[in-house]
Amino acid sequence: MTAHTKDNDHNSHSPIDPDTLPNFDTMPNVATMDTSQVNKDQPPFILVDGSYYLFRTYHALPKTMQNTQGLTTNAIRGTLNALLKLMRRYHPTHMAVCFDTKSPTFRHKMSEEYKAGRPPIDAELVEQIPYIHRLVTALGIPLLRIEGAEADDIIGTMAYRAVAQGHHVVISTGDKDMMQLVNDAVILEDSFTGKITDTQGVIDKLGIKPRQMIDYLTLMGDTSDGIKGVPGIGKKTAK
Repeated sequence: MTAHTKDNDHNSHSPIDPDTLPNFDTMPNVATMDTSQVNKDQPPFILVDGSYYLFRTYHALPKTMQNTQGLTTNAIRGTLNALLKLMRRYHPTHMAVCFDTKSPTFRHKMSEEYKAGRPPIDAELVEQIPYIHRLVTALGIPLLRIEGAEADDIIGTMAYRAVAQGHHVVISTGDKDMMQLVNDAVILEDSFTGKITDTQGVIDKLGIKPRQMIDYLTLMGDTSDGIKGVPGIGKKTAK
C-alpha cells in the first residue's frame, strides 16, 4: 500500500443522496421472508460487519502493537485474525465485508441528534482503516462501502438478496440492531465471543420475535445512536 491510497479508492457503489428518504412502505422485511427455497446444505453466505470488527479489535487489543514505523497495528492484526478464523469455520463460497463511511446518511438529515453524542474516533484507529481495507481486498473478499449508507444498510440489502437467491446467511457482528434481520435462514454470529443468535436467541434475549424488532427499537429508542423513542417507554413497556 502506498501513502497515496485514498479511503475513497474502496467505494463500491455510486454515492446515495442523503436528502432522499427511502420508501419505508415498500422496503422488504428480511425477518418475514419466505425461506422455503433456501438450500442449507451449501456453505452460508457470510456478511461481515467490518466496522464492528475494527472497533472491537482496536479497543480489545493492546495499543502497544506497532510496526517498525510506529504505526499502531492492533486493529489490523485483530481484524485479519478474526476474518481468517471465520473463513476456516465456514469455508464460504460467497462472502463480503461491509464498512461505514464518514458521509452523512438520510438518518443524519432526519435528526441532528443522530449519533451526535459519540466521541471522535481515535487517530490511531483512523490511520489503520485504509490498511484494513487493503487487507480485505488482498484476501480476495469483496469490500462493500457506499457513501450515504451505513454498513448495516448494505448488510441488510445483501442478506435480503442472498436469501431470495436461495442462500442461508451468517452475519458476523455484535450489533443488536442486526437482530431485525434474523429468520429461519439468517443468523448472527459474534466471532469474538462465539455467540450465535437465531430466532429463538432473539426471543430469549429480548422477549420479542425478530419481526418485532423494528417496532421495539422505535418505541424505546436507542441512546447510543441518539434516538429518543417514545417518551416514558423503556425496554419493559416496549416489549
